[in-house]
Amino acid sequence: METILIVDDELINRELLAEIFKDKYKTIMAENGEEALYLLARDKSITAVLLDIIMPVMDGLDVLREMKRSGAVKRIPVFLITAENSGSKLMEGYNLGAVDVVTKPFFSNFLRARVDNVIELYRHRNSLQHIVDEQVEKLKRVNQDTVEMLATIVEFRDCESGEHVKRIKGLTGTLLRKLGELYPEYEMPKSKIETIMNASVLHDVGKIAIPDNILNKPGKLTAEEFEIMKTHAAKGGEILKNIPSVMDEDLLNYSYDIARHHHERWDGNGYPDKLKGDEISIWAQVVSVADAFDALTSQRVYKPAFTTEQAVNMIVGGECGVYNPKLIDAFLKSFELFEKEKK
Repeated sequence: METILIVDDELINRELLAEIFKDKYKTIMAENGEEALYLLARDKSITAVLLDIIMPVMDGLDVLREMKRSGAVKRIPVFLITAENSGSKLMEGYNLGAVDVVTKPFFSNFLRARVDNVIELYRHRNSLQHIVDEQVEKLKRVNQDTVEMLATIVEFRDCESGEHVKRIKGLTGTLLRKLGELYPEYEMPKSKIETIMNASVLHDVGKIAIPDNILNKPGKLTAEEFEIMKTHAAKGGEILKNIPSVMDEDLLNYSYDIARHHHERWDGNGYPDKLKGDEISIWAQVVSVADAFDALTSQRVYKPAFTTEQAVNMIVGGECGVYNPKLIDAFLKSFELFEKEKK
């Protein structure tokens, strides 16, 4: 049975309201705002709140403020109980999320109808929101499955890419968070960082198009072979640009940008588009540093692993190309976290 929470400091009012709703709802009572919040946190069957405005300990508006902060007013309709004619208090209540006002004395039939109608409206709305949430979650799973499928294809082509892409994902998140802490202009919401981390997994998807004799050559590439290897960035962008529309648009856009531009450099000497400075998106810049660090500290068919100290010196010293100074600062200040991700 659905539950109505009645909050009023006067016992007679609580009992009158409980009597009105007893045939259709379970009723529970609180005599002040603190008790009401305790019951709201404890009882998940509450489908409506009848809330007195003027009460000792904690008044109704304070309860509403807390319900708004927690998001409870989006799920549970709140009816203000008042004998007051104070327009300012009622308006504040409406602004905080109250749906209606119950004035004293109570008219039972009228009050039941109003509360029933609003509860039914919220029931349908909550049900619809649940369906929407399920579809969003399903889409996220489809997106993740698509990303993992493409990353697995790269793994089969390039024996180093399997663990490499997993580490890049963690390193990208670590560096994005540190960069946002140090420089507010780069701060991002958690959800955006997670999307970029997922997109980073596909940074080398263009290697699918690179011939095996070049991709897995045990020795140093010739100048001609290196030019072919460099095409993986543009080819990765082309692959992602033509991917089926099943992938989320934001994830696809980040994946495309990272795949195409993770070899661009701050001074314009990268590839394939010779972008310079802030022409390169910050997420592509971050994946570039993460990719360089992991590649340097990992054994590859064409080289042994460098030590961590050697890798840091090479990145900071410009041997891997020139990077955004703020990004290098964040890299150095998140170095211990990078080491944990690498392990």
